[in-house]
Amino acid sequence: GPCYCDRACARTLDCCHDYAQACPVSPCVVSQWSAWSGCAEPCKTTYRVRTRHIIQEPRNGGEACPALEERAGCVEYWTRQGTECQQSLIPALITTGGFGKARKKRAAADGSDRAGYCVEFQLVALAPGCLRSQPPHAGWMRSLREGHTVCVECQPPALHPPRQHCRGDGTGSLQNQLLHWQAVGNHQCKGTWRRIRQLDTCSCPSVHSFLFI
Repeated sequence: GPCYCDRACARTLDCCHDYAQACPVSPCVVSQWSAWSGCAEPCKTTYRVRTRHIIQEPRNGGEACPALEERAGCVEYWTRQGTECQQSLIPALITTGGFGKARKKRAAADGSDRAGYCVEFQLVALAPGCLRSQPPHAGWMRSLREGHTVCVECQPPALHPPRQHCRGDGTGSLQNQLLHWQAVGNHQCKGTWRRIRQLDTCSCPSVHSFLFI
């Protein structure tokens, strides 16, 4: 009767007599991954892509081909024309408000008279890494709590020209838009918050008071 040249014939016992020589199992062979592409779109959270191609198709029941495309999260902070994206995309880098005292002394010594401002945010979410922060230099991160209102001061030299604002302060963001922040000194401490309002005259309390870097 007829004989067959596939993987199933070994179970059904109807392989051709020269199966081992004429019908070897050949798995799929693919190329190496290409380099990652740029972000699909600038100025928004999107994705980048890398691809590979098939060098040899599987034969005689060989292992099937794996995925030929991979995507990864991606954000570009610059437009195709080279201008900076909206502030809402840039994570705010923050540290303890106590650092601002030394900074103000240095600014006064340099003759800087630029006025800063404060921004109030409501903490929406934070990573577990904030609670694992080790004192003394990172102990301030333990005071971060979901739902709390925090006050973050923007002062020289973190004020960036020409608009004299701190990166990541949420300027131009939509109402109730989730913004991102990152604690300096612990890359595992980060999260999201919503901008409440800007205060041109700073009066941040000693508790829940932070500083833009």
